[in-house]
Amino acid sequence: MSYLKTFTFAGAMALATAAGAEERFITIGTGGQTGVYFVVGQSICRLVNRDTPTTGLKCTAPSTGGSIANINAIAAGDMDMGVAQSDWQYHAYNGTSEFEGKQVDKLRAVFSVHGEPFTVVARKDANIASFEDLKGKRVNVGNPGSGQRATMEVVLGAMGWSDSDFALASELKPAEQAAALGDNKVDAIIYTVGHPNGSIQEATSTVEANLVPVTGEAIDKLVADNPYYAKATIPGGMYAGSPDDVETFGVKATFVTSADVPDDVVYEVVKAVFDNFDRFKGLHPAFANLKEEDMIKDGLSAPLHPGAEKYYKERGWM
Repeated sequence: MSYLKTFTFAGAMALATAAGAEERFITIGTGGQTGVYFVVGQSICRLVNRDTPTTGLKCTAPSTGGSIANINAIAAGDMDMGVAQSDWQYHAYNGTSEFEGKQVDKLRAVFSVHGEPFTVVARKDANIASFEDLKGKRVNVGNPGSGQRATMEVVLGAMGWSDSDFALASELKPAEQAAALGDNKVDAIIYTVGHPNGSIQEATSTVEANLVPVTGEAIDKLVADNPYYAKATIPGGMYAGSPDDVETFGVKATFVTSADVPDDVVYEVVKAVFDNFDRFKGLHPAFANLKEEDMIKDGLSAPLHPGAEKYYKERGWM
């Protein structure tokens, strides 16, 4: 249940906790259950809910369609916060790309999380050594509403390709694509995700597969022209079949909210994360190298929510 909705019906939801704080509900949009977004949302909620007796905040983080679905839900007031790729935060706030004509001007940044390389995994028997080799193959381009699907469309546009260049462009969710690769229903899967990732580990342990580099002039131009993209490297040895580093590009996972969410709610969520930062970093391997100073600025293109800004200033970070 969304806090924004309970806020509208405050009388119905004015329950009291043992400490006397008003009980308030917040919902965080995540992604597929095998992805890191789901872990981000669940981890934040775990820390927020440790303080429920004091703050009255109760947090849930259901699985969702991903970045764009989360931003749309925040804009509609159906969710209070969510995880989104840095590029879709930019496009939503500026009303560009997928958000042309439907700008989300109330979108607010809270912090960024891990880096997310654009990752291509291919069956060995498909003989795919480069992104160009995907032409004429069966490729899972991602489910509608996900950041990975939208980023794939950006890459195809940069390459001058479309879905019709593939023998099959399937729209499976992240939780379904590893099995599809193993069952020889697709030759390659696309995932914009933090590493290590359980879905990719499943795929590479089920069938002989390799990570595919995403490089070249079109990608160089994409990175040069768009501040929310950066070159990225997936370390060698992380997955079976890929002993060497793989070069690609990527985005940041970011945590976003709406200007309509009260300052004290966002403040308490941010406080729960950064007051327990070592605990947060231990909740997933993709969080291990996070640095506070990077998280409050990298990949953030919407204005910072005042509740987050208050906490950062109290800590002397701004």
